Amino acid sequence: MFEGVHTALVTPFKDGLVDEGAFRHLIDRQFDAGVQGIVPVGTTGESPTLDTSEHIRVIEIAAQFAQGRGHVIAGTGANSTQEAIELTQAAERVGATASLQVAPYYNKPSQEGLFQHFKAIAESTSLKIVLYSIPGRCGIPIGVDTVVRLAEACPNIVAIKEAGGTPERVSEFDAALLNGFEILSGDDSLTLPFMSVGARGVISVASNLIPAEMVSMVSAALSGDWEHALQVHRRFYPLFAAFLKLDTNPVPIKTAMGIAGLIEPGLRLPMTSMLPEKAGELRVILDQLDLLS
Repeated sequence: MFEGVHTALVTPFKDGLVDEGAFRHLIDRQFDAGVQGIVPVGTTGESPTLDTSEHIRVIEIAAQFAQGRGHVIAGTGANSTQEAIELTQAAERVGATASLQVAPYYNKPSQEGLFQHFKAIAESTSLKIVLYSIPGRCGIPIGVDTVVRLAEACPNIVAIKEAGGTPERVSEFDAALLNGFEILSGDDSLTLPFMSVGARGVISVASNLIPAEMVSMVSAALSGDWEHALQVHRRFYPLFAAFLKLDTNPVPIKTAMGIAGLIEPGLRLPMTSMLPEKAGELRVILDQLDLLS
């Protein structure tokens, strides 16, 4: 269902407000490049700094402008179960096709708390749900046993975005989960290692900038053409690495898209612009990859 490339879209701003025209252009660019879906208002979409009405409006624009061309996996997770339910139900009303549910952050629930949290959300909606484990941001992983329990208890929990940084987790999921439950990489640089042990694609940051190239890499891996997939990975690895080391997501991808002339790279506090020397490093990489022509 979710195999392939799904782009974790940035949210463009102009004069401090969501730039709806620029956002529509980005969506069109993604589907023209062949991505399988888009993920509005995830981490890359700066969901923590959007108010509720903006959050729902961004999902609505994504659903309307996608026009059935692919999945719209709305980021509707929260550290409050009730808030996550309300956002998910709103996303369903405005046309999202699935929901991305991050582990609750800051309050650090137990694995039983995670199970009850995601179960309550799943039971509140008919949307397909993609779990999102990113312990580097949330402080806790979604345990393998917890995912197995959720997959068995909730038919609409069908996939996980794994951003824990180890292929071993993918192997554990692949061995423990029912056939049909999909694992997606949450890190561009780990997409091929993860796919080599069972993942079926990526929710990608880099595809905001290079959607066709990411589709080429992942499609090749899915079809067994690992030589081509590795060629693409090797070419763009410096960019993947830069996005991880130069600043916190989404600062590097927005900076790169600004340098490439795709958006105005505005951010909302507490995120701030990349330091000039680091932006200079990023510009050099983009130029070396012929992404500025």
